[in-house]
Amino acid sequence: MDDLKQAILDFAESSKKTKFYFKDIQNAAQKVYPDANKRDIKKAATALVNEEKLVYFSTGSTTMYGLKGRGQTEDY
Repeated sequence: MDDLKQAILDFAESSKKTKFYFKDIQNAAQKVYPDANKRDIKKAATALVNEEKLVYFSTGSTTMYGLKGRGQTEDY
């Protein structure tokens, strides 16, 4: 799980975007770990939110993820 979390953080830090759909995170994680399934990636992303490294961003109709402290998030 730590490897998946690191892959997600690497993707979030290197991306030009400040907010991501789960599908973006899933695709990035599966490039590094092709055998990773959707459930494991979701657990890793949720763990990062619980560790306050990622934050949720709700547009009202969908929930996105953002890197804490980068871009405009609900914290501001």
